[in-house]
Amino acid sequence: MVSVLIVAVVFAGTQAQAHQPGKKHDVKQQVEALEEQWREAQLTGDIATLDRMLSEDFIGISMTGQVNTKTQLLDRLREHKIQVARLELSDMKVKLLGNIAIVTSRAEVEGTNEGTPIRGTYRYTRVYHRLPSGVWKITSFEATRVPGSRESRAEQNQSDAVQATPKLRWAN
Repeated sequence: MVSVLIVAVVFAGTQAQAHQPGKKHDVKQQVEALEEQWREAQLTGDIATLDRMLSEDFIGISMTGQVNTKTQLLDRLREHKIQVARLELSDMKVKLLGNIAIVTSRAEVEGTNEGTPIRGTYRYTRVYHRLPSGVWKITSFEATRVPGSRESRAEQNQSDAVQATPKLRWAN
């Protein structure tokens, strides 16, 4: 009976803290700091940090549409199949839903993927889950190219030029 009462008091205290405006702001700042930690680890190739940040059941969808588990993503990074040379974030928003934080942001990215240069503007969503220990883990990620970015326009112009090239007809 005493343990049930203790659990109820702790739970009520946790719920009260979650509804305090200052507390929510502090949690958002923690998540924003995690985003910066992730960015730095990507740029420096810090696999140990990335490994600690990802949940065991992580699923990520890359900017090329490739689906990766935690193991697959870390292996691709270790083997330098993905290399990020520039990663600038802006327009970051953090939405808190209990023990879940959903981050959306705009990212200017330069690097390589499987030896192919990547450069562009992307929007991404990253989902964090706060464990009972208080540690945040990344459980999901997805990136999408922003239409109309400089790189997208260049690709479209190239495609338009190819389509506008007159077709040669052979006379018989």
